[in-house]
Amino acid sequence: MDVTGGCMCGAVRLVATGTPDRVGICHCLDCRKHYGAVFYAAAMYKPAAVTITGQTAQFQGRHFCPICGSSVYAESDGDVEVHLGTLDQPNQFIPDYELWTCRREDWLPPFPVSECHEKDAI
Repeated sequence: MDVTGGCMCGAVRLVATGTPDRVGICHCLDCRKHYGAVFYAAAMYKPAAVTITGQTAQFQGRHFCPICGSSVYAESDGDVEVHLGTLDQPNQFIPDYELWTCRREDWLPPFPVSECHEKDAI
């Protein structure tokens, strides 16, 4: 299965091939600040499974379009984090874990995940 996505202006595109290793939600302060949202969701792939076209700028491994500013993907711990919000079609993946639940907004409804971690998973 291939999933496609990209930035708002279309200058950066991605194709992720196959099934992601895992899909998660993060509530940490870094993610909240970077995405300007109360949580972040991504599908984790090995680098060989993701093709990026177009040029990106990056800050601490988080890649974004230098034209429109859209955050598209991140690189960390040998994975490419494909941001679920960049995908062309919704409902491609269902997260199965949450990180940094100690920073989770109380008003958020429960998510159908099988693992919750107060901070990073070990």
